[in-house]
Amino acid sequence: MRISTHPLHYSNNMIASSHYKALLKLGLPIVIGQLGMIVLGFADTLMIGHHSTEGLAAASFVNNMFNLVIIFATGFSYGLTPIVGSLFGSGEQQAVGRTLKNALWANGLMGILLTALMVLLYANIHRLGQPEELLPLMRPYYLVLLVSLIPVLLFNAFKQFADGITDTQTPMWLLIGGNTLNIIGNWVLIYGHLGFSEMGLLGAGIATLSSRIIILLAFIGIFLGSKRYHIYRNGFLQGKLNKPDFLLLNKLGWPVALQMGMETASFSLATIMVGWLGAMALAAHQVMMTIGQLGYMMYYGMAAAVAVRVSNFHGQRDTEGVRHSSSAGFHLILIMAVMVAIPLLLLRHQIGGWFTDNAEVTLMVASLIVPFIIYQFGDGLQCTYSNALRGIADVKPVMYIAFIAYFIISLPAGYLFGFVFDWGLTGIWLSFPFGLTSAGLMFWLRFRQQTKQ
Repeated sequence: MRISTHPLHYSNNMIASSHYKALLKLGLPIVIGQLGMIVLGFADTLMIGHHSTEGLAAASFVNNMFNLVIIFATGFSYGLTPIVGSLFGSGEQQAVGRTLKNALWANGLMGILLTALMVLLYANIHRLGQPEELLPLMRPYYLVLLVSLIPVLLFNAFKQFADGITDTQTPMWLLIGGNTLNIIGNWVLIYGHLGFSEMGLLGAGIATLSSRIIILLAFIGIFLGSKRYHIYRNGFLQGKLNKPDFLLLNKLGWPVALQMGMETASFSLATIMVGWLGAMALAAHQVMMTIGQLGYMMYYGMAAAVAVRVSNFHGQRDTEGVRHSSSAGFHLILIMAVMVAIPLLLLRHQIGGWFTDNAEVTLMVASLIVPFIIYQFGDGLQCTYSNALRGIADVKPVMYIAFIAYFIISLPAGYLFGFVFDWGLTGIWLSFPFGLTSAGLMFWLRFRQQTKQ
């Protein structure tokens, strides 16, 4: 094993607490930024739900469709993290800037591709078996979110660059600021304040689009003007678009995108099945998906720190550090899972009422809390070890594992429990622990195999 003098290197005798401290320092800003997204999701759902139950149901379908492509796109941008992390770990800052330039180009092209695919879906939205009365609400909201896709991908490239060089605070503050603007925009446009017309669900979409454009422009301004980014900016300006960087970004990005996309697709396709149960089931599902993002975003925030730390150690060829960082990350995520589960269990009969005045929806939400709690362990496990594999650039197997876990196990189980056994909405949700836990176990086994000494 090569011993590095880089400040991120840890000797074999380092105490375990150092890994926890390092992950917390790196990961908490990411988690806080992710929690900002949760606050935004809660605010959107609360504001839309109290404006109309129909708007809440329409938002459920459209948001789940866009969550699929946005998380797929985020997964693609994650291909940048192991490259930047490894270059940063070995002190090659100029190459980091050049790689960012190529990542922006790759993410922009991906944004164009995904926008075209979502246009095709829009043209066939009436064929997906959703309640007819919701289509006039779905269509304009869908189109506004469609315009925001490319800004999301370009922002993701800047965020993964910043995370990879361990600057997790800049994206955190930008996300918090953007989410604050989004919530204010919701208040103004959904309900019609400050002289604006009452726009309902469409207003929520316009607020989202505006905030996404603003935080992208802010990140560009920071990158061009910040002293901290000076050396990376030089590499960006002097570096050239080139085929090797572009191909490497695609080689690492596509498998992660497909893995995350298949995970999200299992939830999005489950949403289509929920739509077969009616508008009330869709509304309850949207409330629970919003709550579910609480755990998912927190876990992925800390797991992103695991990917950065693992990639730094991997760049130093420090297998011991790779293994200890991933284990410490999983322990921290388990603590988060308990922190999420306990209050939700205690408040399960009240949670639905926070989002809607509809008693039927509130009762459905309460019935979904237990399946939600059951899958937290599997969600934490798969978040940790999929990101640990990303950190060591072993990404191709993750897409095969995801296909088995989510399409062979989870989705058929959802149909079986929900419609064959006639357990309805609760049955569909009972399938999620099977998919997430099986994925987590397979990722863990693969990681152990790849990091044997």
